[in-house]
Amino acid sequence: MKVRPLSIEGAWEVTPVRHTDERGSFLEWYRFDHLAAAVGHRLDLAQANLSTSTRGVVRGVHFADVPPGQAKYVTCVAGAVLDVVVDIRVGSSTFGQWEAVTLDDQDRRAVYLAEGLGHGFCALTEGATVAYLCSATYRPGHEHGVHPLDPELGITWPAGAPSLSPKDAAAPTLSQARQAGLLPRYDACRDYAETLGRVDYSQ
Repeated sequence: MKVRPLSIEGAWEVTPVRHTDERGSFLEWYRFDHLAAAVGHRLDLAQANLSTSTRGVVRGVHFADVPPGQAKYVTCVAGAVLDVVVDIRVGSSTFGQWEAVTLDDQDRRAVYLAEGLGHGFCALTEGATVAYLCSATYRPGHEHGVHPLDPELGITWPAGAPSLSPKDAAAPTLSQARQAGLLPRYDACRDYAETLGRVDYSQ
């Protein structure tokens, strides 16, 4: 598989090698050793999530308190989504920036994002099914969101009015979340990762 760093530190795009013949196809959609070699640490798996969305649904932008945060390895197993990584780490050189990758059931790409980054996606097809491998379990009271339509973020979602959950529709803007002290700090994410022997933020 090919692991390519995105423009936001702590996020990578993973493209697997597909083997096809008249019977169908086969691929390795996750390899801990290949990912670890690229990102500098192992992904400790604690929880796996699966979501199905109708076309136009936007989920996110979600993040968790650091420590421990929640690193994610995300792929789309049916249909297609526009997957978005947002740097919400206060003090980061790319704070407030985002990058999008199309995940679908054809190329079978995945996105890995480290603890402290925001994540969201928009379903591009009916029944878009997304699988997430997570480094930590869900912790009520420690999971937060930033409004996905916040003009300050300026995420370019697909045309049309996106469908949001009541929780996501009520999420604060990036500025409001920062003023409320909800956003993780870049240095805290760096220190936590280094304590665990994870990502080397000094590069």
